Parts: sequence; C-alpha cells; structure tokens
Amino acid sequence: MSPLETFEKMLAQGRDSALLRYSLGNELHKAERLEEAIAHLRAAVQQDPRYSAAWKLLGRCLAETGRNEAALETYRQGIAAAEGKGDIQAAKEMKVFARRLEKQQAGG
Repeated sequence: MSPLETFEKMLAQGRDSALLRYSLGNELHKAERLEEAIAHLRAAVQQDPRYSAAWKLLGRCLAETGRNEAALETYRQGIAAAEGKGDIQAAKEMKVFARRLEKQQAGG
C-alpha cells in the first residue's frame, strides 16, 4: 500500500488531524494532484493555524496552479504563524517565496 493509500485509509477511519491532512497534501502534491492537495492543506491549517509547514506547502500548491494572489496571502499568514511559534527557518523560506511571487507579478 502506498503512503497516499495509507493516509486516505486513516482519514476514512476517522483519524483526522492536521498532521494527517498535511501528509495527504504532501503526497498529493508529489502526485501532481494539486487541487486535492490544496483541499487537504487548507484543512490542515484550519485544524492547526500554527502549522507552518502546511502553510508553506499550501502556498506552493496555490502558486503552482497560477493563483499567485492566494499564494501570497497564504505565505503572509504562514509567515505570521511561523514567527508566532519561533519557526524562523520556515518564516524565512516563505518570505523568499513571497518575494519571488511579488517580483513575478511586477513583471520581472
């Protein structure tokens, strides 16, 4: 059984959690099933608004589907969440990703 199948089975059994939703989102991102990944990652950050890794991957998935405004807003929320819990590395990474998107939107 693949990790994705394992995680889906766990969710079907009612073992929902932010970590499980992040894990599902990560596996779906790897499988390039971005819309499904986005749905699970949104659930992860709803369950745990301080889950910086979920914010970061959600922003990435949104950017990869061309939703740059939503990705920027997601990164901003993720940066605030990461800084709030002292996750400096995740905050730094999301700031870099957000700056790239802002430059891209500015035309360069």
